[in-house]
Amino acid sequence: MTRSVFSRSQFNSKTIIKVPILLGLVTSLSACGQSSQKTLVLTGSSTVAPLAAEIAKRYEAEHPGVRIDVQTGGSSRGIADARSQVADIGMVSRSLKSEESDLTANSIARDGITVILHGNNPVKSLTNEQIIGIYTDKINNWQEVGGNDAPITVVNKAEGRSTLELFADYFKLENTAIKADTIIGDNEQGIKTIAGNPNAIGYVSVGAAEYNVEHGTPIKLLPVNGVEASTETVRNGTFPISRPLNLVTSGAPQGLSEEFVKFAQSSQVKDIVEEQYFVPISQ
Repeated sequence: MTRSVFSRSQFNSKTIIKVPILLGLVTSLSACGQSSQKTLVLTGSSTVAPLAAEIAKRYEAEHPGVRIDVQTGGSSRGIADARSQVADIGMVSRSLKSEESDLTANSIARDGITVILHGNNPVKSLTNEQIIGIYTDKINNWQEVGGNDAPITVVNKAEGRSTLELFADYFKLENTAIKADTIIGDNEQGIKTIAGNPNAIGYVSVGAAEYNVEHGTPIKLLPVNGVEASTETVRNGTFPISRPLNLVTSGAPQGLSEEFVKFAQSSQVKDIVEEQYFVPISQ
C-alpha cells in the first residue's frame, strides 16, 4: 500500500484533518488496482517451465493487468494440479495418457530426449544396448565402451518426471532395474551434474542441452540409435525420442487460460520457442 511520509513540522492542524482523507483515497485506489489484477498459475514440467516463463513475460508486457506465476515440480505435479484446479494450467512434457482423458492438452512446442556426457569424455556414441547395460550396472567402467579407465557415474531422473518415463519406455527399462548413483530433478540440475563430473552420464531435454552447449556448458549430446540429437532432427521427425510440450487444463481452457494458451501457440512467440532450442508448432 502507498504510504505518505510527513516531517514533524508538517503535522499542523490542517495536515491532521487531511491525512485520513488522503489515506482513504490511497486505500481506495490500491483496492481498485488489486481488483483489476488477474493472476494465472502454471505448475509442472521443468522442461516446459523456462519456455512458459519467457512467453509469460511477453504476455504480461502486452497485458499490464495480468500476472503469471510459473512453478516447476515435474509433469506429474502439472497433471495433479490441473486436475484438482490448484493451478490454472499444468505444464506436461509428454502426451496425455488414456486415463487422463478428463484433461485437455494444448501443445506449444516439440522437444526430444537424449543422453549427455561431459564434454571431455572421449566416448562419441553409445549403442542402445550399451546404454541399457550402463543403466542396469552391467557396464560400469568407461573402458568397456571405448572410454577412459574410470567408473561410470549413472545419473537418473526422479520419479514423476516425464523425461524418466520416456527414457525408460524407449530403452524398455523398468524403473526398478535402473541402478543410479545420483538422482536429479530438473534438466538444469542434470546438466550441472554432468558438467561437473567427467565420468557421469545422464539424459535430458535436447533443447535444454543444446541451449547450454551454446552458452559454454561443457557437455555433449550423444546420438540416439545413430541419429544426431538436435532441434533439427526433432523438427524433421527423424530423432527417435521426441515429445510434445503441453499446457494442460481441466477440460477445455476458459477465460484467461484460453487467452494465454492461444498466445503460447501463436506465431507471436515463435522466436522465443526457437531461442529456447525447441521446435515451434507454428511454422
